[in-house]
Amino acid sequence: MSHFKEREERNCLNCNAQLEGRFCHICGQENIAPKESFWHLLNHFFEDITHFDGKFFSSLKLLITRPGYLSREYMNGRRASYLNPVRMYVFTSALFFLIFFNFFKEDDLKIETTSINNISIEEIVKMDSASFAKFTRKINVTDNHVDKPMTRQEFAHYADSALKNSGIKFFGKNYATKAAYDSAGSAKDNWLLRELEYKAISINNRYNHDTKKILEAFKTSLLHSLPQMLFISLPLMALLLQLLYNRRKAYFYVNHAIFSIHLYIFIFIVMLVLLGLSALHQSFPWTIFERISGVLSVMLLFYEYKAMRNFYGQGRAKTLLKFFLLNLSFFFMIIFLFIIFLFFSMFKI
Repeated sequence: MSHFKEREERNCLNCNAQLEGRFCHICGQENIAPKESFWHLLNHFFEDITHFDGKFFSSLKLLITRPGYLSREYMNGRRASYLNPVRMYVFTSALFFLIFFNFFKEDDLKIETTSINNISIEEIVKMDSASFAKFTRKINVTDNHVDKPMTRQEFAHYADSALKNSGIKFFGKNYATKAAYDSAGSAKDNWLLRELEYKAISINNRYNHDTKKILEAFKTSLLHSLPQMLFISLPLMALLLQLLYNRRKAYFYVNHAIFSIHLYIFIFIVMLVLLGLSALHQSFPWTIFERISGVLSVMLLFYEYKAMRNFYGQGRAKTLLKFFLLNLSFFFMIIFLFIIFLFFSMFKI
């Protein structure tokens, strides 16, 4: 409740209902004067923030220390003392992906293809004359060319061609234009094959047939589709739980969805810790960070098992069986989603 002055009038400004107290029993709006000073607005802001923080941290503590407890409380109708699970999911997921995309900067997405026969271009260029001649002669022999070494200029041309190796292709042949594809008698291909070829032609022309740049763009597009993929996987996980606990009539789909949301929030929190440990390990290559990361990864599975056992209230054997079935089916579901997003990521570049 705010500390702003209550109106003398006893009608709600929002829905015009007659009031019997400070709050409207119809819409819940507080009966305070609509004219606010800047100081009042500032007070509102800080009250909302501290109210959110208080509920967030108390809910977070229970989420971490008591697996399944918040989901059980929500199911039983005890909700006012805790942060709404959807708001908590939005906040933690936004925080996670904000840090995640800053952690994987643009340079980290570069695909290293600047090597020939597992030797980098930089190392080849620095070779002495004898080593360079031996190496480039082997390349010519392997490619069924003249049995002699390359000059430095010839190798530069060869390396440029090797790193720009005709772009991408789906069915063994590259076409420069859509007209070339159509004239090759491929009009009989079905709609999907034709669209894939058209897209490959468009991508190759846009990136000048540079496979490295194409793969980098594709990887960036796929990585930025991760939030959508996880968001879609959440209701699907709730559906899997619905199927596994179909005989538990007291549990409706929304209960499984709330359980899934709380589980995802915990996963986001652990992943944030893992990202922090990874950053520390880059600066301080101590094995303790790797060990902690390993323990946290195992703890994720243990937490999921405990949450299922506490929330659904079944014995160890049944919970372990359903834990195994859930993770196995979820694994195949994620692969299926990954393939779909792989396909759509290609059409976004």
